[in-house]
Amino acid sequence: MVLAGVRFLDHPSDIGIEARGVSCAEAFSRAAAAFVSLILDPSSVDATEQRAIVLHATDVEQLLVRWLSEILYLYDGCGYVSKEFRISICTPTHLEATIVGEPIQLEKHTVRMDIKAVTYHQLAVWQDADGWGVRVYLDI
Repeated sequence: MVLAGVRFLDHPSDIGIEARGVSCAEAFSRAAAAFVSLILDPSSVDATEQRAIVLHATDVEQLLVRWLSEILYLYDGCGYVSKEFRISICTPTHLEATIVGEPIQLEKHTVRMDIKAVTYHQLAVWQDADGWGVRVYLDI
């Protein structure tokens, strides 16, 4: 699986995502796209419904965990699978976004992997001369 600005990281019991972007919003959006691509094939998802997301956190690392956990909650708790991630505001403690996708349909969306949780293990968010980067590990 190849996604622009994304690298998957091996771990004995988890799987990691490292995503880069020119902005915090782009790095978070790419991490979200990689996250969903682990769960199922995003090309099978139609962009038919929108969900507004507003998140607050104490720091940018917690914000990343809350962001991906919200996408997981929409999938597991609401039966909604995401395809597009339009982040309008991304500060170190605040994120506003519109997620576009559709209700999950088991006959249409083949599940690749079950993700249990987003972890704080080796969690990192950074800014450097190349832009923004994030690293997060997922409990599978």
